[in-house]
This record gives sequence, structure tokens and C-alpha cells, in this order.
Amino acid sequence: MSETQGPDQVASAEQIGLSHREAAATPPRDADSWAKKVDRLEVDPREGVRGTNVAGRRLTGPVQGFGKMWQKTYRMDAGQVPPEQAIATWREHFPEFWPTGNKFAGALTGINPGDVALLDLAIGGGVKLSTGVFVLYADAESFTLMTPQGHQFAGWITFSAERAGDTTTVQAQVLMRANDPLYELGMPVMQRKEDKFWIATLTALGQRLGIQDPTVELTRTCVDSRRQWRHARNVWHNSMVRSVLQTATPSRRVKSTSPGA
Repeated sequence: MSETQGPDQVASAEQIGLSHREAAATPPRDADSWAKKVDRLEVDPREGVRGTNVAGRRLTGPVQGFGKMWQKTYRMDAGQVPPEQAIATWREHFPEFWPTGNKFAGALTGINPGDVALLDLAIGGGVKLSTGVFVLYADAESFTLMTPQGHQFAGWITFSAERAGDTTTVQAQVLMRANDPLYELGMPVMQRKEDKFWIATLTALGQRLGIQDPTVELTRTCVDSRRQWRHARNVWHNSMVRSVLQTATPSRRVKSTSPGA
């Protein structure tokens, strides 16, 4: 692992790399399916979400996170549905499959490389965690989202579909660490909430694809049990703390949208 100095010295998306599945692809995926290199995220206001804690942030992969590294896979049997159809449906209607109370405001054209989506995630007590994701890769069989500084997790999640024998398998695979010490303290609760979130999402996708009684299997592996204390300062960008402050103090909302906030 390469070491960086402080929360603002985070590698670019190209330096961090992609998921295991995309990185191992042979021959290489079409270059048009990859997002162009970015230094800091730029966003436009999106209706229906707060839109804070994203503009000016850098991308973070598991190398830049603080907590233990986890790989989690949520897998569903999609029957005879062609993989391309499953992914096309997922990309085009992605926000529609999210559990109630959570909002994903992406581009009107669906999910495409280089897009930045704004998120409002329900965290309880009437507070929404305001953050975002970056579309790092997207093609006919998979797409990958990556997290910015301040997000609960430092990492990426790859959504894919592939033929396995006579059936299609659809899955979401996460590789991540808690972004900072505060998130790591809450990891047991966040893990349970995330599991419910993605299981509900895949179930909704399965229903849209016409699958009767879709079943989602979860596997979880701790890839690295170490905590990276050199990245403890990531807490400066903690979007959960900032979201609470922004909810309590509306004037802070404008400031937090400026680059480097």
C-alpha cells in the first residue's frame, strides 16, 4: 500500500485503481467506459437533495481509509434475464430501487463514467447524511461507484451481472474501510444498515426484472484487520458531523458547498 500524508493528499481515481473484477479484465475494457482523471469533484445543484459535502472533495479508495478493510458481496439469481438487460435496467432506474427515505440525485441520462451523484441518506433522528458518489466505470455488464472524502466509507462498489451456466447472477460488491475513527466506532451499526440497504435494493431490482420472490445472499470478509492511524485526520471531512451541523445551522449549508469545504 502507498502511504499518503494527510486527508488532502489523496490519490486520483487513476492512481487508486478499480475493483478486482475490472482491474483483472482481459482484454482491457473500452477506454470510453472509464471516467477521466479528476482532482477534485465538481457538482451542480440537484433538485430534491441538499447537495453539500461533495464539491471540492477528492476521491478516496480503501488505501486512503482508516478502519478495517471489508469486502462484501450481495448476490442474486436473476434467472434467464440477460446480463446486459439487468445492468441496463439497473443503470437507467438506479434511484428507484433505493429504500424509502434515501435519495440519489444523478444525471438525467442515467449512470455514465465521470458523473457525480448527490446523496441524502437517512441516518435517524430526522437527519440526512449529505454526501455523494463518483461514477468511475460503466459498461454494458457492470458499473462502479467511488466515494469522496467525508463519506462513511472509503472505497468503491461494483454492480455487475454475468451468465453462470443457465442463469444470470446479479451482484453488488463492496471493497471499503470506514473513512475515519468516528465512522469506525459506528461500523457495527453501519454494517447492518448497509446490508439491509443493498439487500432491499437488489430485491427491488429483482422484482422489476420479473423475478418471483428474489433472494439475496450476503458474504462478508475482513480483508485487512489493521486500522490505518496515519489517516485518522480524515475525520476533518466527516460528512455525518457536517450534516448534523448543517441541519442545525442552515447558514452553514451555503459555505459547505464551496470547493475545499
